[in-house]
Amino acid sequence: MMVVRPIQANDYKALRELARKTGPGFTSLQDNDEQVAAKLEAALIPFTAQSPPKEALYLFVMEDTETHEVVGICGIESAVGLTDPWYNYRVGTLVHASRELKVYNQISTLTISNDHTGYSELCTLFLTPEARHSKQGSLLSKSRFMFMAEFPQRFNEHLIAEMRGYSDDKGVSPFWEGLGRHFFSLDFAEADKISSMGKVFIAELMPKNTIYTNLLSKEAQNSIGKTHEATTPARRLLENEGMRYTGYVDIFDGGPTLEARVNDIRAIQESRYVKVHITDTPAKDKDEGELYLISTTKLCQFRCCMSTLTRAGNNLINVTPDVASALNIIEGTTVRIVRLSSGRRF
Repeated sequence: MMVVRPIQANDYKALRELARKTGPGFTSLQDNDEQVAAKLEAALIPFTAQSPPKEALYLFVMEDTETHEVVGICGIESAVGLTDPWYNYRVGTLVHASRELKVYNQISTLTISNDHTGYSELCTLFLTPEARHSKQGSLLSKSRFMFMAEFPQRFNEHLIAEMRGYSDDKGVSPFWEGLGRHFFSLDFAEADKISSMGKVFIAELMPKNTIYTNLLSKEAQNSIGKTHEATTPARRLLENEGMRYTGYVDIFDGGPTLEARVNDIRAIQESRYVKVHITDTPAKDKDEGELYLISTTKLCQFRCCMSTLTRAGNNLINVTPDVASALNIIEGTTVRIVRLSSGRRF
């Protein structure tokens, strides 16, 4: 069984191994010793601090309870842009028209923006290729919504997620080649490594004036708001939960930014508390076979897994001993549940 839990100090080796597998364009977890060590150090703070920092990184790993192998990672930034400016491009439209010449042109534009300052951010989602089956990607991603539902005071009412932008099979980003390269004498892969420590330097050297996208190459224009092939399933998952692309893209690779109000997220909105009854042979009912997310309610001991559920009574559910063991819970423990995907509630 897979369980998602807060990252721990002894997870460095596993985190470092995941960083070797992410590939070009995965800015938030690079194949870099210093970055991995810094990320782990930052992620331990909010789970132990007496009061939550304003800019906290909550990092979680997915662990196989049988082998204890860490196969995935996901995170939440409580707020972005409060220390270093948070930049992205706002995609807009300008009209150039002349009645006399009978000319009317709508031109797409890019304008540097700090509009998402203070928003919470979903980040650092990566699952090893071998583990991308049996809806484990959904568990890893949506476990963050269960955590946010449990601890809403730690997050902003608005949520964003930067999707990895398109790059070809050689790891080349058309958006970077069409725009960023003109201001940096760096290949995409090299710029990607540097940007892993922060994108502020990119924004500082980019033009501050509005950019007319028709001056970019066709390849660069077509990549604006386009998601990397490996990230497309993650985008669809978030969109099914209520997040939407509203015309903001990453200044580095042109990937889309999805956003939503936290309380409008389906998994957060529909989740509720129940108590558990642990049994080897739960009674069958009409909900058998439907997968649910099940999470615990304590900060440092937060756990989330997925399982089918059966009703044992009013606000009481049956869970197997394996589920109870994965969550570190006992008979009568209160947990939060929600259907893994949209549909009728339990």
